[in-house]
Amino acid sequence: MSELPDGVERRQFDGESRLATRGEPVYGEPADGEWRAWDARRSKLGAMLETGMETGLVGGGTVLYLGAAAGTTVSHVADFAGPTYAVEFAPRPTRDLLDAAEPRDRLFPLLKDARKPETYAHVVEPVDVIVQDVATRGQAKVANANAQFLDGEGRLLAAIKARSEDVVADPSEVFERELATLRDSYEVLETRRLEPFHDSHLGVVARPR
Repeated sequence: MSELPDGVERRQFDGESRLATRGEPVYGEPADGEWRAWDARRSKLGAMLETGMETGLVGGGTVLYLGAAAGTTVSHVADFAGPTYAVEFAPRPTRDLLDAAEPRDRLFPLLKDARKPETYAHVVEPVDVIVQDVATRGQAKVANANAQFLDGEGRLLAAIKARSEDVVADPSEVFERELATLRDSYEVLETRRLEPFHDSHLGVVARPR
């Protein structure tokens, strides 16, 4: 099992050891004092940590989170990271994201399309980590388009959802195609299937070329 980032711990909730961060609850997750459980079944990044992937996440690091949705995962990231830019395209989940950001002064919601990074390039500083959690066709292309924001020693953490690319193709074939596209901009360091937490998902750790 890889070392967890500073600010992420394993703590007991209802007799079960689970990942946890220190912050206000967001999605009804169990809490114990100031600590809140990080539900890996609702978070692909949480699943990557649970399966022992070497994410390169560090406490206080700067993060660009693509596909923030209602803030389930990005709120955990902002609990321990530094400035965290949360890009979400859909207005409805962005309203919930704003609620998650209210008690987190390091979380910056951006109502933008992750496929068009030029629309937020004037806001986002160079980051240590890009989290790619956009469940849409062309997931690797989205990651490539945002590579410009990643520090040279930084990491891309991508969760590739096979069914978002092709609902009938074998997931392994989909993953290989997406990885080939990612290699246009990144060197792939590690891949791991995210079962049993998420079916037909591949976790990817990469660094810029």
